[in-house]
Amino acid sequence: MRRLVLAAGGMMLVAMPAHAMSVADFLAKVNALKAKGAMAMFSPDIGVLKREVEGASDAYRADLAAAAAAGRKPGSCPPPKGKTKVGSTELIAAFEKIPPAQRGISVKAAFAAMMEQRFPCK
Repeated sequence: MRRLVLAAGGMMLVAMPAHAMSVADFLAKVNALKAKGAMAMFSPDIGVLKREVEGASDAYRADLAAAAAAGRKPGSCPPPKGKTKVGSTELIAAFEKIPPAQRGISVKAAFAAMMEQRFPCK
């Protein structure tokens, strides 16, 4: 019985989608880290933010690859991975340009919009 309950609990964790971080939540964590000053280096939120951006980047690249495989025009034409970097300052500035009323969008969606603006297809 106990195994059944544990297995069911594990299935619920797998079946539920991960909560996408909103731009508002992302910027709130960024501002909280800025307020900590040098002590921010010891915050686990740095890793959380880094993983969120890496996940958005990986998903964005996967979406581009899927569009290309399906014969659709990509939303943007960035250089190959590793050829250019988007710095944290640039990323945060792009997110801060989003009007507060629209910051409920996901980091993934905001990252894609930033890439489309930065690397339009010619």
